[in-house]
Amino acid sequence: MKPYLLPIRAAQADFVEKKSRFIGHISPVASEEEARTFLQSVREQHREANHNVYAYRLKENGIMRHSDDGEPGGTAGLPLLNVFLKQDIYDFCCVATRYFGGIHLGAGGLVRAYSRCGTIALNAAGVGAKRELALCAVSMAYGQYESVKRLLIASNASISDEAFGADVTLTFSLLSEGVDALQHALTEQTAATVQIIKLGVHYAVI
Repeated sequence: MKPYLLPIRAAQADFVEKKSRFIGHISPVASEEEARTFLQSVREQHREANHNVYAYRLKENGIMRHSDDGEPGGTAGLPLLNVFLKQDIYDFCCVATRYFGGIHLGAGGLVRAYSRCGTIALNAAGVGAKRELALCAVSMAYGQYESVKRLLIASNASISDEAFGADVTLTFSLLSEGVDALQHALTEQTAATVQIIKLGVHYAVI
């Protein structure tokens, strides 16, 4: 899996534009069901709002949705979504709540306001990269333990377990794209006596 960008955490931020209050809510989501659940939670929280505009995008299956929720067509949902498309962000649901203040903003004003909602919500959440980590193990003679451990640490491997039996076995996680380079370094350092065993993969936002 190639790394991709997504919000790190759920967050919200707000501002007032010509007496209308805008609130940008955002959450990381892993499925369309999660996106809809988040949307519904915001709608319930802001039942009195005039509009709860939304946009979400999922990496899996390329799902992408947006809604103007009663605002003039093209002035709300799409500008909100475009904030994330321009930065190539996935796995998010963003809801822009508006409490109308009595002054009309016009089409251009609405586009700017809903774009700002997405921007400030994303800034509040922060952006990370979802990357694939390989769970691996290596076994070695006791005399190789210190040098192999130093090499793992220098290669940014995260050691989760050390088992001392007939040999020493280290279990660690490492970015998948770094496994081949680490194996090459181990081969040179240990005369090919230490081989990486891949146990599986998992994913983390870094």
